[in-house]
Amino acid sequence: MAAHDYELLATDRVYDGRIISLRLDTVAMPGGGSSVREVVDHPGAVGIVALDDEDRVVMLRQYRHPVGEHLWELPAGLCDVDGEPALETARRELAEEVQLAADRWSLLTTHYPSPGFCDELVVLYLAEGLSEAARPDGFTVEHEELDMTVERVPLADAVQQVFDGTIRNSLAIIGILAAAQVRATAPRLRPVDAG
Repeated sequence: MAAHDYELLATDRVYDGRIISLRLDTVAMPGGGSSVREVVDHPGAVGIVALDDEDRVVMLRQYRHPVGEHLWELPAGLCDVDGEPALETARRELAEEVQLAADRWSLLTTHYPSPGFCDELVVLYLAEGLSEAARPDGFTVEHEELDMTVERVPLADAVQQVFDGTIRNSLAIIGILAAAQVRATAPRLRPVDAG
């Protein structure tokens, strides 16, 4: 059976925000007819599994209003600078959020966190050979970041925290499990600029 061509029949822009936008797409469905799909447009994001020389992962505890909780997360950020490659965004975010730089970068995963309604693509990196770094000029710590705490957690403990339910942020879960797999089996990774 041939794949159906999901032709876009119409688009209606509903909302344009600072970070996300919402549109209603009318799409041709298999067997005839159409259906309306709500789509959140998102600029994309990067995440960083920063592992130090003792195999400890740099974790952040940050308040997330939509779920009303503080979550354990990895350094991460939006791809919101026009023309900035994802790897450069990751370098910038690592310096902004945890004041670190890395000598070695590897591409771990590219994934869609919520493809049922959102086009966000997350590029996840492994950063090693960590050293202290200054925050970029012009960067100001504000809002939830003022309340953020940073800890270094042994990778094996972070893996267990995923299974204990202590770490529930999907980007952190994917990154921690991917980094643990890299340490355990040394899979072939894509080039760092393939994201």
